[in-house]
Amino acid sequence: MAVQTDDVAHLCCEISSLHHMKVAVNNSTTSALVAGGSILVGGLLGGPPGIAVGGVLGALFGWLTSGQFRPLPQILMELSPDQRQKLYDQVTFYLINLVWTNKAQLVTLVMGNATLQQQVTAALLNYVTRELGSKVCFGD
Repeated sequence: MAVQTDDVAHLCCEISSLHHMKVAVNNSTTSALVAGGSILVGGLLGGPPGIAVGGVLGALFGWLTSGQFRPLPQILMELSPDQRQKLYDQVTFYLINLVWTNKAQLVTLVMGNATLQQQVTAALLNYVTRELGSKVCFGD
């Protein structure tokens, strides 16, 4: 079963590479910590004007780090075993009638069938959106 889970993860990496899929990196926690830290330090060093300056600097950092993306294949390779199993469960719903012996054969079978490729892509997008809570972007 672990081999098939890896095969499906590899297939999803191939599909996401083909479509140049990237995932928005959520830096809200980091931005909040930096903003809070900036306000605290500004308040300690400069009083009320320091709080304002710290807030502006923290907000600027949050704005600068928004819109950063990572390639989806990289994220898929970093999934935990439980996350990979959930991805496998969602994608194999469409692969139920396929028989494959290795990653290359699975990729060839799916890429050779436009409908199947669309279904697997949709399942992958659904997984990333719902399970990982991320936004997917297409293109270079």
